[in-house]
Amino acid sequence: MNPAVLLAEAAVDRNGQRVVQDVDLTVTRGSWFGVIGANGSGKTSLLRALAGRLPFAAGSCLVEDEDLSADRAGRAQRFGFSPPADALPEALRARDVLELVGGDLDAVRARLGALQAALGLAPLLDRWIGDCSAGMRQRIAIAAAFAGGHALVILDEPFNWLDPVAMFDLRETLRGMVDNGLTLVTALHDLATLATACDAGLMLADGRVAMTLDEDMLQAAARDPRAFERRTIDLLRS
Repeated sequence: MNPAVLLAEAAVDRNGQRVVQDVDLTVTRGSWFGVIGANGSGKTSLLRALAGRLPFAAGSCLVEDEDLSADRAGRAQRFGFSPPADALPEALRARDVLELVGGDLDAVRARLGALQAALGLAPLLDRWIGDCSAGMRQRIAIAAAFAGGHALVILDEPFNWLDPVAMFDLRETLRGMVDNGLTLVTALHDLATLATACDAGLMLADGRVAMTLDEDMLQAAARDPRAFERRTIDLLRS
């Protein structure tokens, strides 16, 4: 099966400094791919480049068999991508944000499906962003990533600022959407989600791939999460 996303020797520069170097990754269609790493490891820069918010400085990027390495606008059109929750405009309501991304609100809500309930979205629609807590803003930002109905979605640490119930409901709903054909790429800090929900992934350290995680490795991690956590933390420390 042809991959949904294929990066080879990808590099990203920020402020004149190389922050991601020689990253190879393959994301299978209809799978959940997790990217983990310490703060400053390059996760956000890599995902922002993949989503067309930053250029690739080197390497190749194929999205559904099309070379979009030099086409930031093309990548941005292919992926749903959540804006930073803390950057949402305070003078807008949640419904305004969703309509800006996806058009008619009824159509947006139809695209979101079960995600509406998992995010507790209905009570937030008429709230001004400026009156929302960090967790509320995060839920709105996640909904925005899906508002356009993209089959490929990138989320940067989506579980930040969510309470345990919201985290569980979102994780279960995303897993169900992936099982129904969504291709999802997420940056994560949560090793439990990586081990139990993702199909494959990688660890970044200092902008390079420190470990590639295939399906067999993640299945083993789900069977013995403490051993996986120890191994992962040891790599992150180093």
